[in-house]
Amino acid sequence: MSYKIGLIYDRPHAEYKDGIEAKHVDHQKAVTKNEIYEILSTKYEVEKIIADEKIIEQLLKSEINLAFPLTTGIKGDSRQSQIPAILEMLGIPYIGSGVLGHALALDKSVAKKIFDYHHVATPKFQIFYEAEEKLNSELEFPLIAKPACEGSGFGIHKDSVVYNEKELKKKVESLLNEYIPPVLVEEFIEGREFTVGIIGNGKDKMMLPIMEIDFDQVPEKYGKFNTFEVKTECGDETKFICPASVDNKLEKLIIENASKAFDALGCRDLSRVDIRVKDGQSYVIEINSLPGLEANYSDLPKTAEKAGITYEQLILKIVDIAIKRIQGDS
Repeated sequence: MSYKIGLIYDRPHAEYKDGIEAKHVDHQKAVTKNEIYEILSTKYEVEKIIADEKIIEQLLKSEINLAFPLTTGIKGDSRQSQIPAILEMLGIPYIGSGVLGHALALDKSVAKKIFDYHHVATPKFQIFYEAEEKLNSELEFPLIAKPACEGSGFGIHKDSVVYNEKELKKKVESLLNEYIPPVLVEEFIEGREFTVGIIGNGKDKMMLPIMEIDFDQVPEKYGKFNTFEVKTECGDETKFICPASVDNKLEKLIIENASKAFDALGCRDLSRVDIRVKDGQSYVIEINSLPGLEANYSDLPKTAEKAGITYEQLILKIVDIAIKRIQGDS
């Protein structure tokens, strides 16, 4: 069967969200869209389709029979599922996680509950809908407060790590005013940070080489963890070590925990899992069901390259993985 692929991408965030965060994400998405379009066009007929209010009309006119969604949606705590839901309604197969998988991964507060149920090791946490809520006495400082339904480092800054209840209340109140509730508060794991890329499904799931993210050279003012400023301004100071220097025991622990997180949320085709390690224990921080795919920048392509998979091969492999899954489901 020949495929006509619809490459679905977001309209600029800057149209509805102010600030440097939106502009940075817009640039990254535009670059990624163009890179993937060029690669897919070498093998398939490809049409670019913008995800806006006319998306259904565009999809019907396009006559595509496979979609490659790069869109995180626009509004709402389940926005990452909006395009997959429309594609399912129209009967158009697509690459990546399904409606529920994307919704669960984007809403970190719900994902944490599911991790707990499936015994995926994750930091102790509490979900705040109001700044006045009483802190669970079982949580130990330092804590980190973050928007429950954001990605790309939105809302995560140096002051997100708090050391007492006064700081916590101030930060939670600020986040509730700026982002969609709730706010996720969890114990801050003061240890090494890793990320694990995953491509494939079921028995064919491939765990890419573990990458360590070293913040030792990052200026203190930005925070020694993945704040938005670190992600966007400290590329030279942040060290990305892949494959990570870990012993066999820790490598196995990290891989198992990442794989369990992927399965627990029902992710498909590709994802990336962020993990922190302290005292030999691996903790899943979050899973990105729509990981960045910008060449020479995003973590998943970097780790794939260490596995001997070029960027071009990675994009085409992701398509092949999805097609195999889709044909198996039919």
